[in-house]
Amino acid sequence: MRNKWITITLIVLLIAVVILSAGIGAMKIPPAQVMAVLLNKLGIHLPVIYDEGVENVLLHIRLPRVVMAVLVGAGLAISGVAMQGLFRNPLADPALIGISSGASLSAVLVIVLISSLPALHIDNYLPRYYLLNVITFLGACATSLLVFRISRSGGKTMLVTLLLAGVALNALCRALTDLITTTANDEQLRNATFWSMGSLGGASWNVVLTLLPFVLAPILMLPGLAKSLNAFALGENEAAYLGINVKRLKTKIIILATLAVGASVAVAGIIGFVGLIVPHMVRSVSGNDHRSLLLNSTLLGASLLTLADVFSRTIIAPAELPIGIVTAVLGTPVFVMLLIKQKKQLRTVS
Repeated sequence: MRNKWITITLIVLLIAVVILSAGIGAMKIPPAQVMAVLLNKLGIHLPVIYDEGVENVLLHIRLPRVVMAVLVGAGLAISGVAMQGLFRNPLADPALIGISSGASLSAVLVIVLISSLPALHIDNYLPRYYLLNVITFLGACATSLLVFRISRSGGKTMLVTLLLAGVALNALCRALTDLITTTANDEQLRNATFWSMGSLGGASWNVVLTLLPFVLAPILMLPGLAKSLNAFALGENEAAYLGINVKRLKTKIIILATLAVGASVAVAGIIGFVGLIVPHMVRSVSGNDHRSLLLNSTLLGASLLTLADVFSRTIIAPAELPIGIVTAVLGTPVFVMLLIKQKKQLRTVS
């Protein structure tokens, strides 16, 4: 019953965040007008007056960015829960263990190749971004599989090896990305910089349409693996005794989680710490049951990244602060606290 109320609260929070963030900007739009415009598109007319300019700004500028923030935040959060469940470690995170860097490397490579090689040039917007999403997914999947293989020893995931492998892969991917950018022209260099810092400034309905299927699939399918993840938390052998196909479960989690991460990196660049912080925040109030953890983390991740985006585009307005910087500044202290907490727990056990 408690988890039900937590979920309802997070749904209400997300709706409120979407309405408020859609109205914040150079042209301030009151929440009543935001709701009137949105409900009008659903055939519900509120007695609120607004002009055509407000409607155009809201529907064509603000709303695509808000929806993109919701999708990216939800995708990163649910992939973080899935990765932590897969590694059975609360410190696992798509960005921390190199998955986001691998996806970013693939994205930068595609950007440079598409603009450099006439044979790969695609004029149509949607196919170009779908290609970018597929390639970044493959890059994310390759790095996640590599980290998973390296960190396994005797049927267990070694935390130190996991973190070191992630650090090494992050460094390697960053070095290769820098190598690619040294051969890039000014336009390619600007695009590469976008991936390294993270931003939602390129949001549009076309981008949302390309992102939607890649993020929606994990959001819809990962909750169906909640019971299996609960069993997997007991150990691989125990999960197998309970009838769980462990190999298939690992494959599904890796594919779905990296699908969300790859697509998010393709459209927004590297945005760290969302997949690490959000699951811990949810666990602190709703426990470790993946049946509620996956859903609640998705909702909270969407809300927090939307708020972070509001902060990034208003704190130094009219300029814009990259959202990757915002999440890193806010997430680093939380990550340090998690390390200290785990260190104290290990001392207590020993």
